Amino acid sequence: MKISDFSVKNYQFTLIIFLMIVAVGITTFLNMPRSEDPVIESPQFPIIVIYPGASPEDIEELVVDPMEKVIYELEDIKRIKTEIKDGVAVLFVEYNYEEDVTEKYQELVREVNALRPELPEDIFSIKTNKVRPSDVNILQIALLSENASQESLLQEAERLQDELEKVGALKKVEIHGIPEQIVRISLRLDKIAEMNIPLNAITGNIQSELANIPGGSIDAGNKTFNIKTSGNYSSAEEIANTVIFSRDGQNIALKDVAEIFDDFEDTKHITRVNGYRAVFVTAAMKEGNNISSVQEEYSSVLQSFELTLPSNIDFIKSFDQADYVNRRLNGLGIDFLIAIGLVFITLLPLGNRASLIVMVSIPLSLAIGLVLLNALGYGLNQLSIVGLVVALGLLVDDSIVVVENIERWIRDGHSRLDAALKATKQISVSVVGCTVTLIIAFLPLVFLPEGSGDFIRSLPMAVIMSVLASMLVSLTIIPFLSSRILKENHGQGNRFLDLFQKGIHKTYAPLLEKALQLPKRTLLIAGAIFLASLSLFPIIGFSLFPPSEKPQFLVNITTPLQSNLETTDLVTKEVEKDLLELPELMNFTTNVGKGNPRIYYNEIPENERSDYAQIYVQLDPDTSPPEKNKVIEGLQQKFRDYVGAKIEIKNFEQGPPVTAPIEVRLSGENLDSLRILAFRVENLLKEIPGTIYVNNPVANLKTDIKVAIQKPKARQLGISIAEIDKTVRMAIAGLNLGKFTDQSGEERNILLSTPKVKKASLENFEGLYVNNIQGVGIPLNQVAELKMESSTLAIDHFNKQRSVSVTAFVDQNYLVDDVLNNVISRMEQEELPLDYSYVMGGEYETRQESFAGFNTVIIVTVFLFIAVLILLFKTFKSTFIVLSVIPLGMVGALTALWITGNSLSFVAIIGLIALAGIEVKTSILLVDFTNQLRKEGKELNEAIREAGEIRFLPIVLTTITAIGGLIPIALSTNPLISPLAIVLIGGLISSTLLSRIVTPVMYQLLPPKI
Repeated sequence: MKISDFSVKNYQFTLIIFLMIVAVGITTFLNMPRSEDPVIESPQFPIIVIYPGASPEDIEELVVDPMEKVIYELEDIKRIKTEIKDGVAVLFVEYNYEEDVTEKYQELVREVNALRPELPEDIFSIKTNKVRPSDVNILQIALLSENASQESLLQEAERLQDELEKVGALKKVEIHGIPEQIVRISLRLDKIAEMNIPLNAITGNIQSELANIPGGSIDAGNKTFNIKTSGNYSSAEEIANTVIFSRDGQNIALKDVAEIFDDFEDTKHITRVNGYRAVFVTAAMKEGNNISSVQEEYSSVLQSFELTLPSNIDFIKSFDQADYVNRRLNGLGIDFLIAIGLVFITLLPLGNRASLIVMVSIPLSLAIGLVLLNALGYGLNQLSIVGLVVALGLLVDDSIVVVENIERWIRDGHSRLDAALKATKQISVSVVGCTVTLIIAFLPLVFLPEGSGDFIRSLPMAVIMSVLASMLVSLTIIPFLSSRILKENHGQGNRFLDLFQKGIHKTYAPLLEKALQLPKRTLLIAGAIFLASLSLFPIIGFSLFPPSEKPQFLVNITTPLQSNLETTDLVTKEVEKDLLELPELMNFTTNVGKGNPRIYYNEIPENERSDYAQIYVQLDPDTSPPEKNKVIEGLQQKFRDYVGAKIEIKNFEQGPPVTAPIEVRLSGENLDSLRILAFRVENLLKEIPGTIYVNNPVANLKTDIKVAIQKPKARQLGISIAEIDKTVRMAIAGLNLGKFTDQSGEERNILLSTPKVKKASLENFEGLYVNNIQGVGIPLNQVAELKMESSTLAIDHFNKQRSVSVTAFVDQNYLVDDVLNNVISRMEQEELPLDYSYVMGGEYETRQESFAGFNTVIIVTVFLFIAVLILLFKTFKSTFIVLSVIPLGMVGALTALWITGNSLSFVAIIGLIALAGIEVKTSILLVDFTNQLRKEGKELNEAIREAGEIRFLPIVLTTITAIGGLIPIALSTNPLISPLAIVLIGGLISSTLLSRIVTPVMYQLLPPKI
């Protein structure tokens, strides 16, 4: 090839260019964005509607139905999931995955804003959010103290917040576990009733003082001055002195009828670390940054901050994602070095000099691959690094083939320069063809749809870029180095090579001869082996993505419906005692009333609920996945029959977020009918072996206390209904009158309430007065009474229809695929009423989406395979012979999965697809060389035998180097990536062993025209 001639004859230019590539590659590697997992950004937008006091039925009719109707008519809408509860509705709008996130967000905001005038005026807020992958916290700091005041903890947390916000790469630095500071006005109702002071007078005067009206500006002489008016409040004392009413010529100040003091909002989120009271400070990282570099920045900030803390407050870095990323990337880096060592050992038959030349292709190819990967917008994460490690075993293939061919020409008596040029020219078409077919094999993985495809995409891109670079290196720098470094030892090989060739001649040659004598029997045996391997499919089963291997898990605690925070906290403390006894424990963070701040890319925290708690548990970093699974299983057994709460031990999952592996989504109009069907499905799931944590969201109705107003009596007494509602609100939750900025610059709410203990109770209704239009205080119990009533906890919609999702998780000792198939078969036997239906959600739905359109990609890939091979060989027979090797790899791949106990996961399927390209690559070398020998005049069987023996060495070497590069990944404890390596290793072994016999036999039976 001309490029090879140019690079050998202009070696100085070649050398400088490739040194430049190495330098740029190193710079790129050091500055590339690094993260633990690939960034998945999908067009998903939660719309949160706050409508205080409205029931789920009212919100559904007045807000959700009109909004869903408008949104569902938009182009490219994939689905809308809606959850409606008392006073709040969340519409989770999802567009087709390939749509532009920013454009669709703007479209959705426009439509919601345009609809706003048609919705009830008293809706408090409608907010459209984005689901950003970069919103995952990379840091969670805990400030611990058993005796520090809330004020002290908040002050230190805010100081840390300020320091972290100065780190440019961090964002969303937030404080958790401590209520907001407020000024509380504790109103003495008996006093205002005695003075006949209307509640409206109090609220109106305070809110008028909150108004901050600019005075404008004036000109004086040649200058302009701004006029500052009285402004807002700045302290609780100023609020206390507010005049709220005049009586008998005397002004009555707020402090005369109320206590005014600095306070905190009611506690709704309790946080602890290892059982000790704590406040959390979390931070996320801006997109496109290198997490390792960012860690260096914030570590110095944290060290300085820790030194300045009071003695009664301790500092713990409870979670630092950079530690996990560095550990994982370092582990993969070690795997990389081991792989390079194994590759070098496998190259020994080539000789030291030839091995050295081939090894040069590794850094050069990887440097070019990294530059291209970075240019395409991919960073370093666990999947792109795995792609590079997979490529490691493949990118030396081209160089091995070229160097081995050059050495053979040298042994035949040619000079180094002559051999480098002629041998490269002879093999160049095969090298290009092999590389193109390998790239085509990985192309389906690049075009996988949905979040699963996005999650995995950096892996095939890393392989494609590296292999493309290796082809360029093998046709340029390798011939140049060979022409300078290889020995001109005519007719002699090295000791390893001689031993290898003798072994080939003594073992392989007789076996090939026997196969050629019995070609049909050989093919029948190979076919039988292949068919037998297909029986392993139902045995190994299928799964989408495996659990995370990281030594961490969640404990989700759900107490009986409507349990208060104190009850949930008592149960949580019991669970904490058991966790503290774990010998593998590093730390745990407790959240009562809310989920732990988001620290994992596909885990969305639970919103505020008094009957919910979550504990995020981290084990010792050296805990292996089997040890972690053993801990999880032990805790599951311990808490399975816990009385008074449902306690779930949940492992983190890889891949796009899935509600639960098993999800049966029921649809229909009548809520009572849906509830009955949900009970049936719940019982069905509980009966199926392998299901755990079955959840039916409509299993219970909630009980509310209704303030039943006697409206005729209220009207007679001159009391408005709104006044009663306002008074009740003030007594229970408090009335938020507005905000002011205190002297330290912090914003505070002013809350008007009645005197109460820590938490509102039925006692708050006692002694409650309502003002009539004359301002006379009338006891509430004269116009209203309290009644208990049951009501709907929540209403869910799926694509505008009412729906209920009954979910279950799968015991780790069972295959998800087996349990899922069992559920589907049982559900198919269920008879549902007319107009009621079900669909399978969860992992089943994600699978359908992940492989949607995949058939088209596979068809295109197959035809591209054939097209390239036809272009290379010009005959259909040669193409068919090359492709016949593909089934032989599946034998070893499926067997390897079965032996290692792995299921056919999403990543394992990727391995099977990639395997096809690697097999075809080696087969091309054999068929192409056989064709060349026949062109030189050799008889068919002689050409087959000679090609089989001569090409055996480079084919076996390329296979062994690929296996050597994959061994560290196969032995790794990461269940996401190890199946990929296991499939490739098993497939390469069976393909190499069987195809060295099957391909020559196929060639003998279907000799192509030359």
